[in-house]
Amino acid sequence: MVVDVVLNCFRRTRWLEEQLEAVKAQSIKPSGIFAWRNESEQSIPEKLQKQLIFANCNHNLGVWSRFAYALNSRADYICVIDDDTIPGPLWIENCIKSMDTHPGLMGTVGVLFGDKNYSWEKLRRIGWCEPNEEITPVDIVGHSWVFPRELLSVLWRELPYKDIPPIVGEDIHFSHMIQKYTDFGTYVPPHPKDNKDLWGSIKGEEYGHSQEGISMTRFTNEQGQQFTGGQMMGICLSRAVDSGFKLLEAE
Repeated sequence: MVVDVVLNCFRRTRWLEEQLEAVKAQSIKPSGIFAWRNESEQSIPEKLQKQLIFANCNHNLGVWSRFAYALNSRADYICVIDDDTIPGPLWIENCIKSMDTHPGLMGTVGVLFGDKNYSWEKLRRIGWCEPNEEITPVDIVGHSWVFPRELLSVLWRELPYKDIPPIVGEDIHFSHMIQKYTDFGTYVPPHPKDNKDLWGSIKGEEYGHSQEGISMTRFTNEQGQQFTGGQMMGICLSRAVDSGFKLLEAE
């Protein structure tokens, strides 16, 4: 089996070298390590660029762009990793083994929404943030996505909404398209408390709450209205549910 990894370089490049070493230390070695860099004032050392299949964009195309870049992979499986995520050495192997019994999309933090209103009172998160001993079905996954390459064609079966900035929504859209067009599911593989080697994010508590995160940021749309990243995700979720996306724990 062949696996390619796609990294995202934007505002948290300070962890890129550590992340790169964690990717190289995987028990299933990646065939290629791609890196997509949206417009950023932060520089990438040349010594790191030389270790990557590196694409430098002079515009911020948002969170969707790395999945478009992943279309260049010819591997059997693809692992996309957020810039605040350091995987344990067995992460990719954990995901691929989990697909033997639960084919589909794997991730290191899963979300069960409860309803389409994106209510923090009903939302549950599973994975590195709340360890799970067994493979767990969820509505969406984030921070790291591992999937068979052919699922890229499912992700792009329908295009993003044109009126929502491309800084949110790809995670909801991916799981929605998988549910709509395939018999696959979205899962969090085991994250046992006593074995972080299997985890998709071993420094989530330390790195996962930095100020650069989308949930910490405010955005202004073309009409001059301001939204938080969380509010924008709520809009994406509501539209997906209205379009047929079935939530696992919806009331």
